[in-house]
Amino acid sequence: MAEIVVDPLEAPLDRPVAVKVTGLPPDSPATLTLSTGDRSSTAVFTADEHGVVDLTRHAPVEGDYSGVDPMGLFWSLKATGGKPGPVLLEVDGVGKVELHRLATPEGVRRTEVDALGLVGVLFEPDDEDTHPGVLVLGGSEGGLHEVDAALLAGHGFTTLALAYFGTPGVPDHLVDVPLEYFGKALTYLAARAGEIGVLGGSRGGELALLLGATFSQVRAVVSVVGSGVVTQGIGPGRNLLQVLQHEAASWTLKGEALPYLPYSVPDELRADVVDDVPTSLAQAFDLSDGVPEDTVIPVERTLGGVLLLSAGDDRSWPSAALSEIAKQRLDEHDHPFPYEHVSYPDAGHLIAGPPHRPTTDVRVPGPGVVFEMGGTPSATAAARTDAWRRSLRFFSEQLGT
Repeated sequence: MAEIVVDPLEAPLDRPVAVKVTGLPPDSPATLTLSTGDRSSTAVFTADEHGVVDLTRHAPVEGDYSGVDPMGLFWSLKATGGKPGPVLLEVDGVGKVELHRLATPEGVRRTEVDALGLVGVLFEPDDEDTHPGVLVLGGSEGGLHEVDAALLAGHGFTTLALAYFGTPGVPDHLVDVPLEYFGKALTYLAARAGEIGVLGGSRGGELALLLGATFSQVRAVVSVVGSGVVTQGIGPGRNLLQVLQHEAASWTLKGEALPYLPYSVPDELRADVVDDVPTSLAQAFDLSDGVPEDTVIPVERTLGGVLLLSAGDDRSWPSAALSEIAKQRLDEHDHPFPYEHVSYPDAGHLIAGPPHRPTTDVRVPGPGVVFEMGGTPSATAAARTDAWRRSLRFFSEQLGT
């Protein structure tokens, strides 16, 4: 009798699972479908001579992904228009099993933070030990990255997912956000953790490098698709052109706006907006003549290691070039702590965050436009997995788990 075997059935979102189907007729086709209600993926396999389909060893003969990839069905999930539901793995003619993918791992406790004017959520391993701390920062989407922080806590870190704009209790827009706010967050985290690191993605990656250069408590920085240059703020506007033309700083320090690289609005970008076609926001960042020196983040001041992770086909902004500016500055100053820039050539902007989640949304909505994210889903998925692994290892080495 055929059987679906998933090991483990319950696991955190960032943990891979092994999927097998046994007891099939040898050399017979087997169609596997993964569904979360709002997303679905399918792949067709041929059972081996023992009547087994093993996703850790076998590639599909057709379907939503190719090649041997144990988690291919997970990152290739595509939107269905339905409502979110349980995670179900179905094999035609065999049956289905329900998987439990945990956004908060077992043994991690969650606490909403309302101290010091902060808007955030603290995640801690549920024991009495002191763990290294990581401040977790989102990007231009605003709000909180709770899932990232919760899963990091499952690896032995005390984490603080911090909002800094775009949600109640913090500014509506990424304009004139004081760095002192993040200093308070670091103080709060330091009272509950050991050595502290900062993890940020996209504009949060820019911010992570800025915090490392500003606050001595920071002993490790991971910037994912970030920037070694301070860039213009994200102000109000009904459409993208209005947002780009709103001249404002992203960050302030001691009441003074930090100098920034202004947006560029080339004719091609303007035409994309007017013609209502998907556009690459990377066009708004003109690095052809270099960048003003006063906008470059002095990353060499960071009293710890720096890990830069970028995407070679990033169409949201040129994260590879912007991260390389930080790498070159560290080189020039003989930074005494470990540092590295890893760029994934065929990946798009969406490599930040935990792996094994869908990477098929190569276009996302923006203010009156649709943004191209770049990369192929498979390359972005592989980069996200590697970036998460590198980030965990880097924090462990630099902060001492």
